[in-house]
Amino acid sequence: MLRIVARVRNLRPGYTISYPNRDKLASKATKAIVVLLLLVSVVLMALVTVGGWSELEGEQPLNFFFIVAYLVFAYYIARWKRGLLPMAAALGIVLLILAVITSTGASGTSWFDRSHAGFAPPQSLFGGTGLTPDTLGVTTVLLIPVEALLIVFALLGFSQGWNVEVEGAAGESHQSGASPSSPAPAPA
Repeated sequence: MLRIVARVRNLRPGYTISYPNRDKLASKATKAIVVLLLLVSVVLMALVTVGGWSELEGEQPLNFFFIVAYLVFAYYIARWKRGLLPMAAALGIVLLILAVITSTGASGTSWFDRSHAGFAPPQSLFGGTGLTPDTLGVTTVLLIPVEALLIVFALLGFSQGWNVEVEGAAGESHQSGASPSSPAPAPA
């Protein structure tokens, strides 16, 4: 039987926990870039899903899974949850592969092939005519560099150690790399 136990933190009175790696400009920029790339991916996937609904051939649930997962990842990564970064990179790899296969026509026909004679225009999720095949093709091609950047920045963020905690006296700031037991330098 698995018991869910609350995390107990034995913190001495008068001491606080700080996260020095979260205060770095590089960490803040990486977090912002990862969240932005996740949201851009959601918008691009939503355009392809809604605009090419009739031609997705059963891929709609997968697209909705990616959209929901990326929104959850963006929410928690914006709150400094480092553990979702490798999961975002892994799903980014899967979506990158799907986007390459779809845009190159390796699965049969690409969106760009559907703009020729003999193909009906895709139907939208809402029943009307969807986006043009060329627009859907460009949107799918745009997913490729976005997912590649997401993979790189998610793994970069994971390596930055956002979870490193330093215990110190209340009101005392810790430099990154300094141990909590080392004395503070004397003022000059």
